[in-house]
Amino acid sequence: MGAPGATGTHPAYTQPMDLQPLLARTGFAFVRGADMRAALASAGPLDDWPAFAASWNDLSTDTCMADGGRYRRRRHAVYAVPRSGPIARQPHQPHFQTTDYNPLNGGVQRWFEPVLTAIGDGPTMRTVLGWCRDLFGALDPATAAWHVETHQFRIEARAGVVGKPTPEGMHRDGVDHVLVLMIGRTNIASGTTSIHSIDRKPLGSFTLADPFDAALVEDRRCFHGVTPVEPIDPTQPAHRDVLVVTFRKA
Repeated sequence: MGAPGATGTHPAYTQPMDLQPLLARTGFAFVRGADMRAALASAGPLDDWPAFAASWNDLSTDTCMADGGRYRRRRHAVYAVPRSGPIARQPHQPHFQTTDYNPLNGGVQRWFEPVLTAIGDGPTMRTVLGWCRDLFGALDPATAAWHVETHQFRIEARAGVVGKPTPEGMHRDGVDHVLVLMIGRTNIASGTTSIHSIDRKPLGSFTLADPFDAALVEDRRCFHGVTPVEPIDPTQPAHRDVLVVTFRKA
């Protein structure tokens, strides 16, 4: 059981061709799942989506949480993405953020289990990366290559214990562009995304509720955060699954 359809104070922009000027103007966008799926499908195949989504059932516990929490599971992969030409997965490596961007978990190299080869090299992941390259490349036309990280996140909640999608609070990631793609929600309430300007003024909020619902954030210009999630039925498993893709100039 999941939440009702995506809602929020920021309207859904359902025409993918509008995303480039919208992001240039506002710094963020929310795209409803049906429109996001259509946009991705126009960019490449999504043939392995069932296996892609099911791979969230095989994530490892994030043991690098400075708050001691064990409510987050994840896998991680890094890609070299040129402006044109083949996208190449890189050797497995740690994820690192400075404490300026992540005061809770930053300042250390964090090693996570790698994204499974079949998932990381499969058609859905490649389509997502190619679609992002086209969009973010149009926003930064002088950029020749990108350092790209992909994160599979599962946030779990249970009776008396909320799950925190962004335990560091309202934050930036220290990159240039961010995609958050909803994979699925099971028995989860809340999880509202909020966007704030650099001077911390609220710009909008929305809830990623359905598969393919997406948030796009210009990280240089906006802070973002997600409210904690809790189970609707505390006797049943509850989790929120998303793919986060970050693009940083190489």
